[in-house]
Amino acid sequence: MTQPVTVSSLNLYLTQIFERDELLRDLWIIGEVSNWKRAASGHVYFSLKDSGSTLTALMWKSHTLAHTWLPHDGDQIIAHGYVGVYPERGQYQLYVNRIQPAGRGQLYAEFEALKARLTMAGLFDQNRKRPLPQRPQCIGIITSADAAALRDILRVLVMRWPLLQVILFPTLVQGSEAPAQIVAALRTANHYSATVTPLDTLLLARGGGSIEDLWAFNDERVAYAIFESPCPVITGIGHETDFTIADFVADVRSPTPSAAAAAVAPDRADALDQLATRREWLTRRIAQQLQHEEQRLTHHKLRLQRIAPVRQLDLRRQQLDHRLWRLTAIMQRKLERWQEQTKRANIRLVALSPTDVLRRGYSIVQRSDGTIITAPPMASHDELLTVHAAGGVYHVRTADPHQG
Repeated sequence: MTQPVTVSSLNLYLTQIFERDELLRDLWIIGEVSNWKRAASGHVYFSLKDSGSTLTALMWKSHTLAHTWLPHDGDQIIAHGYVGVYPERGQYQLYVNRIQPAGRGQLYAEFEALKARLTMAGLFDQNRKRPLPQRPQCIGIITSADAAALRDILRVLVMRWPLLQVILFPTLVQGSEAPAQIVAALRTANHYSATVTPLDTLLLARGGGSIEDLWAFNDERVAYAIFESPCPVITGIGHETDFTIADFVADVRSPTPSAAAAAVAPDRADALDQLATRREWLTRRIAQQLQHEEQRLTHHKLRLQRIAPVRQLDLRRQQLDHRLWRLTAIMQRKLERWQEQTKRANIRLVALSPTDVLRRGYSIVQRSDGTIITAPPMASHDELLTVHAAGGVYHVRTADPHQG
């Protein structure tokens, strides 16, 4: 009889055998998941089975956190890890560090089922989606602080619109804890927008990867967080051919993070062209307005000049001058007429002077009413009588120059 060994020694021996076997240290196993259970520590315990056997498996918390997609009971998976012995129970088990679905069909089926459910709930309704602002002043970015996608987004934003203010709300974008963190980041961003600085839009982004890497954005919690966001949400997840549930719920979907940044920020080259065009238009309008105002000013100046008191006084002075000249001319013409009449009267008076009449030998005849008339010299007695007879009763005196 050989020397007996302890149970612990045997389990230790078996552990060393498993550790030395190259096949058991690095292998892929396909099977159906059953008894999936997450412990309080975060470790996951489950079984892999096929039609003929069952294998106990576990996955440490650190490895589960690296996975966006994790299976459920009944899922077919391909698990990677190593086989070791659990000494306390004396059983071997599979220590899993990586899981992927046994086929894309299973993930696609889950994706389509969730998509159909959210479609019925109205989360994809186009009528509820909001346009992005044309000239944003401040935006929020929800992505990993260490991601290359963030650097691409910032580069595009600086190139296109350097005036834009950016607030980062960091989150995991891959792993089992990513969906909860994305939801928290969306809620934090909206709270920041409501209480600190208004955010024009939220940019939810992640770089390219496999369907498992992007699975956090196919989470129902993330979909409802986007749906309930007061701020418009634009997504830039994966590559152009990648579509997630978050893309369908978002107000705007862009094929990549860089494209999302370009969609959010206006192009400063276009803005400068528009500014130059508007400046030219304003210059023309201002010139036209100035010309119009100058014409109005000239018109008002002329009108003021016409109605100005000084102008009115000048007009009155001019009118007074014209009237004075007219009155002077009238008076001059009257004076000339009076002078002519006076001259003629003087001539007549001279002609009627008794001395002159007698000197020329005229006869002076005085009518009975006192009127004096003269008769030419050498007039006959008959002529005098005729005058006498025609003019009434006259006293005739003969003036003979030969008689004294």
